[in-house]
Amino acid sequence: MDDRPRSQVALLLLAALGVVFGDIGTSPLYALRECFAGVHAIPVTNGNVLGVLSLVTWSLIITVTVKYLLFVMRADNGGEGGILALVALVRQSGALRMNATHRAAVALGLFGAALLYGDGMITPAISVLSAVEGLGIATHALEPFIVPITVAILILLFFVQHRGTAGIGKVFGPIMVVWFAAIALLGVNALVREPRVLLALSPSYAVAFFEFHGLRAFLTLGAVFLAVTGAEALYADMGHFGRAPIRVGWFTLVLPALLLNYFGQGAVLLASRSARENPFYALAPGMGLYPLVILATMATVIASQAIISGAFSLTQQAVQLGYSPRLDIRHTSAHQIGQVYIPEINTILLIATVALVFSFRSSTNLAAAYGMAVTATMVITTLLAYLVARERWHWSAWRAGLVTAGFLSIDLAFFGANLAKIAHGGWFPLAVATVVYTLMSTWAKGRRLVTDRLGASVRPLDEFLRALREHPPIRVPGTAVFMTARAEGVPPILVHHLRHNKALHKRTVLLSVVILDAPQAEVATAIEVHQLEAGIERVIVRFGFMEPPDVPQALVRAKAHGLAFDPADTTYYLAHLTLFANERIGMSGWRDKLFILMSRNARRATNFFRIPPDQVVELGIQLEV
Repeated sequence: MDDRPRSQVALLLLAALGVVFGDIGTSPLYALRECFAGVHAIPVTNGNVLGVLSLVTWSLIITVTVKYLLFVMRADNGGEGGILALVALVRQSGALRMNATHRAAVALGLFGAALLYGDGMITPAISVLSAVEGLGIATHALEPFIVPITVAILILLFFVQHRGTAGIGKVFGPIMVVWFAAIALLGVNALVREPRVLLALSPSYAVAFFEFHGLRAFLTLGAVFLAVTGAEALYADMGHFGRAPIRVGWFTLVLPALLLNYFGQGAVLLASRSARENPFYALAPGMGLYPLVILATMATVIASQAIISGAFSLTQQAVQLGYSPRLDIRHTSAHQIGQVYIPEINTILLIATVALVFSFRSSTNLAAAYGMAVTATMVITTLLAYLVARERWHWSAWRAGLVTAGFLSIDLAFFGANLAKIAHGGWFPLAVATVVYTLMSTWAKGRRLVTDRLGASVRPLDEFLRALREHPPIRVPGTAVFMTARAEGVPPILVHHLRHNKALHKRTVLLSVVILDAPQAEVATAIEVHQLEAGIERVIVRFGFMEPPDVPQALVRAKAHGLAFDPADTTYYLAHLTLFANERIGMSGWRDKLFILMSRNARRATNFFRIPPDQVVELGIQLEV
């Protein structure tokens, strides 16, 4: 994945700066401020400033650098990263022996993915709001306009999502380079006046901070954690850019810039306690405040864009892996399969984000709710990575356990500190995650039950072919493609068609589409064509979970495997299921009804599989579930 020419890595590095590092790169706007002016604020003293800076420094080093960039990013699924990629790896490991541990890990991973939607709603709100709040520092006359300006920027951001993100990295990359250079220079400018803050590079100050404050220091971790939010994005976007550009960008620009800025804010705090209200903007010299507000706003819009794009990508993976009903997925790039736009998700995120801004009205209030979802996701990521290390990398139990225990101790400390945020709004991302997890798990289980019920009505192939020989139907010209979820037997839709229409096309294709746990299907095994008899062929097409399932194009490729296929003379037959609730099925009554509601609102298979609508015939089949 990373064996690329240096020039290509350089271009990917620039693009990665515009997409991957936006969230963590804008954390200096509010992270340190929340330690000294947030819900669990601590006094501005030399020991507290050095202690907090030490915690921030070593959090960035251990959690982001060591855990994510050097450990977790090794766990790629065909080059793809993110928590659903970890879930897919666990599913692959348990394919032959899915035990209770694998099932629990998949359920945890699914909940971790659901948590990211709550994060995707809060991040744009807190990021843009914290940038625009710089106007209130410049002049109190602008304070009443902060919320309306923030909302206007967010509405505009969501409104342009349909244009796609194909070239977003090239546009945003240079802006983020300017952003990181600017925050580094601001930090250096303050550092030269108060170089003693560099003492915080020693972890002893973090230890002393905990020894002195005890429980209060533990609660401060909830604010310190804001400095590492966005670490999950580095892993999730690995498939788009590769490990090398992300790691190079982090070590050469992002990490140094962040540390310089945080230490600069610490220097400002040591020089003036009044800077606690907003130490980031306190770094701005004189008339430099307004340009900094503009630059910060642009950077936070970029950070928000990365989160929104991540939500689209996560939803696409959920649909392909069978955790979500079909949605209107629009591919916005002819070259990058991961760049998609989903109108339903965009609308939900827009409404939720704007509502959060109006409800909380300040980034400090939002910070009290921010972090709960991310910390829980980090804990789950560590647990899943342990299974991958044991079963995919074949690490010994003590080696994998020792590494996992080290990371988990820090993750759980952050998680415990953020539990205090539940009463201040941290319940919101948990509530969102619970709803999303309920929807995804209900869809996955209901879909499996429906498939099993349909499978019970599948007619054996030998019996069907014998009946065709004994009682041959009228054969009509052309090709009929009958889509079926199972790659064995004769699908009910074909039996249904013969019973009512008393005819069969001269060329009949039984088509099964299989979505793999890998991001892309291997060319050698992507298509199978089996010649049966009586002009009937069985075709199995495999797609990766990051590939658009283009059925007509796949059938064109199947011609190289012996399929006689004329796109213009082909009719596609799809089953239109009408579901009725029945208490005899495995799910509870309310989940049966929820599944039926979701299935009725799922996007039509014609759009999802890119089948020309004027070549489709849908046959109604009723099924009790």
